[in-house]
Amino acid sequence: MAGGCFAPGHLGELTRIVPFEMVDAVLADTGAVQQRLRLLPSRVVVYLLLAAGLFTEIGWTQVWARLCAGLEGLVVSTPAPSALAAARTRVGVAPLRALFDLLRGAETGTASRSGRAGVFWRGRLVTAVDGTILCCPDTTANLAQFHKGGSGRGTTTGYPMVRVLALVACGTRTIIDAVFGTDRAGETTYAHQLLGSTKPGMIVLADRNFAAATFLGGLAATGADLLIRIKNQRRLPICRTLPDGSYVSRIGRVEIRVITAQVTITTSDSIRTETYRLITTVLDPDVPAVDIVELYHERWEIETCFAELKSTSLGGRVLRSRTPTGVAQEIYALLITYQALRIAISDATMARPETDPDRASFTVARHAARDQLSTAAGVIADTMIDLVGTIGRHVLDALLPARRVRTNPRVVKRAISKYVASTAKGRHRGPSRPALITIEIDTTLTAPPPA
Repeated sequence: MAGGCFAPGHLGELTRIVPFEMVDAVLADTGAVQQRLRLLPSRVVVYLLLAAGLFTEIGWTQVWARLCAGLEGLVVSTPAPSALAAARTRVGVAPLRALFDLLRGAETGTASRSGRAGVFWRGRLVTAVDGTILCCPDTTANLAQFHKGGSGRGTTTGYPMVRVLALVACGTRTIIDAVFGTDRAGETTYAHQLLGSTKPGMIVLADRNFAAATFLGGLAATGADLLIRIKNQRRLPICRTLPDGSYVSRIGRVEIRVITAQVTITTSDSIRTETYRLITTVLDPDVPAVDIVELYHERWEIETCFAELKSTSLGGRVLRSRTPTGVAQEIYALLITYQALRIAISDATMARPETDPDRASFTVARHAARDQLSTAAGVIADTMIDLVGTIGRHVLDALLPARRVRTNPRVVKRAISKYVASTAKGRHRGPSRPALITIEIDTTLTAPPPA
């Protein structure tokens, strides 16, 4: 534990993942080190911001109290709310951005290429790209940069919205890269900023919003493979056919394989069939089209990642910050805390290579990390390095059952509304049901329309 005025600067056991040296380095690199020794040194302020990502339901002074709760016998300051606000403004966004850059992409290293269950597919790291929306306080400053949602009648409702786009490793749900900004820019606009983090040895999964020719060309140029759904009505030229019923085509300069499949989901309550049309740069005819369609289901892991950020971490709440700079600072802190938890989970499950990382509970890890922070436990590792740690042991002791094949129709969920959603509009969320999923490749090729 650091001493003196630096003592409150810690993250419990997660400090081993975000150590003092790392925080000091980014503060020095970004010129954010305090000019004189204050009661709130910059390092402490960074840890305060990160701790707020674990305690999103309480105010800044209460977060400070959690940082100091386990520091018995040490004299620590009790800053006023205005002092905490001034300190956050003094530190700024740059150190948080730099810290995120150091922590992101943990699964792309060579150490992760050990054939871990659920992480790789045919030697490729399975990743997904998608976007989500966070809301921030309705202040004049935030409205100058962000905008409220709109209705079909031209009226605006709700809070100013921030679009967040992420590239995630599906197997461990660690964040490889993320960008955010105004929601007036579309997902494909932000997606180009993520291309610097894609590389050979990856396969990137995405939904229909990302099937634009410019994005496909940029992604293919990085050497990463892609697997993206396209609209069923989109006509593509048939260059050559493959034995399994798929065919090779082109979008711009990118040679792709087109697969059309009928996916039928059978439950005790209903049977429904949906047509999926997928494109991929995996052209090897020895890779069955059915395997590629099954792989596309892994795209939903990024939706689970967003649910962990928005529902488990934020609890469906609006961000705290009342200025765009504060919003950026808070989002980076939230992403860093999430990534640190995911790294801790990944380290723990690595001790059991046969265990699929998606069996590890993010909620269990988060609560264990909160407890460790409040007691200031495990801040500095012993001489014997324990990769699993207390957080990891909690996770391994409470592994989720192996995932079953279940389904629940997509509906508009109103988890934080006090009003019951109308069942007449099909918005009622019923129980999930065991399902049988069958995939049939459509071998009926559709020729492109005449020129």
